[in-house]
Amino acid sequence: MATDFYTLLGVERTVSAEELKKAYRKLALKYHPDKNPGSKEAEEKFKDISQAYEVLSDANKRAMYDQVGHEAFTQRGRPGAGAGGRGGGFSDPFDIFSQVFGDSGGSIFEELFGGGRRGNRNGPREGADLRYDLQITFEDAVFGADKQIEIEKAEQCEHCHGEGMEPGTRKRTCPQCGGSGQITISQGFFSIRQPCNQCGGQGEKIEQPCKSCGGQGRINRGKKLSLHIPAGVETGSRLRVSGEGEAGVRGGPPGDLYVVLIVREHDLFKRSGNDLLVEVPIDFPTAALGGSIKVPTINGMASLKIPAGTQNGAVFRLRDKGVPSVRGDGRGDQHVRITVEVPRDLNREQREKLQAFADACTAEVTPTLKGFLDRIKKLF
Repeated sequence: MATDFYTLLGVERTVSAEELKKAYRKLALKYHPDKNPGSKEAEEKFKDISQAYEVLSDANKRAMYDQVGHEAFTQRGRPGAGAGGRGGGFSDPFDIFSQVFGDSGGSIFEELFGGGRRGNRNGPREGADLRYDLQITFEDAVFGADKQIEIEKAEQCEHCHGEGMEPGTRKRTCPQCGGSGQITISQGFFSIRQPCNQCGGQGEKIEQPCKSCGGQGRINRGKKLSLHIPAGVETGSRLRVSGEGEAGVRGGPPGDLYVVLIVREHDLFKRSGNDLLVEVPIDFPTAALGGSIKVPTINGMASLKIPAGTQNGAVFRLRDKGVPSVRGDGRGDQHVRITVEVPRDLNREQREKLQAFADACTAEVTPTLKGFLDRIKKLF
């Protein structure tokens, strides 16, 4: 471990014993292997912070560390040797954890998992939450919709009622771990505690596994669910379906299902919050002379008055023509951006008339152009 012990624990070199313990507790809870199952990175981090705390919490070891640094606790670059290479090694990280948090397994697991929901290693365990990505149309997001989805999840075995063993049989204490669910393996200078490979960390062994689920207590099955999508949702919105996650273990409650919505883009409308934007092209005479046009809204066509002299890029607002609030407190507006289409592919008669119009134009009818030319004259 090459990282400075103080840096590893996120404390200053002047840290007090109480602040040091507080920093260790926070990191130990974060990286404990039981909270990060299968993560080698978290396991190594847990081991490193435990070693750092073991050294810095001991006044004599800390004094030596401050004076010599890592060299006082390595032997030819190998972590785990005693101070000055005298042997002894680091303690088991789990022993350090237990010393700091107390020997009561229940209290430790309450801190790890909150409220003791998974406090007893051999007791009930809540099932995992599930995620389902559902793609819906733009209209479904705006107006709401009812959908049916099908998921596959682990459900409680009906034959053994989740116990994992044949009805009428029982479990016995694992002879290898003595019911603790863990075994200790020595690896060089370290002692690593890991789940028992005989009982899978349960502390008990099933004499006659359930014939239906093979001792798992759960069976994967497909299930159809009906969902109501409220009006106003958008991409990333989550719908929580309580109790439709995976079944719990040993009688634990099921997890929840989270349906994440993905809204397909619309051919005409762009959404910004609860507002909608649509671009509408108009011809040059309508922009110059004004008039009334029909514009699309999410609810159908609507009339929009175009003032004379409307410029390209002008934006008009249609109140309450946007997306309903998912909270039910009103709806957004629709913004109509005008794009003025310049005539092209003119025939001879059209060109002559347009040229006559251009020749008759004065600066008063193109004030923006006049102002721009005036600024150029001042510069050059």
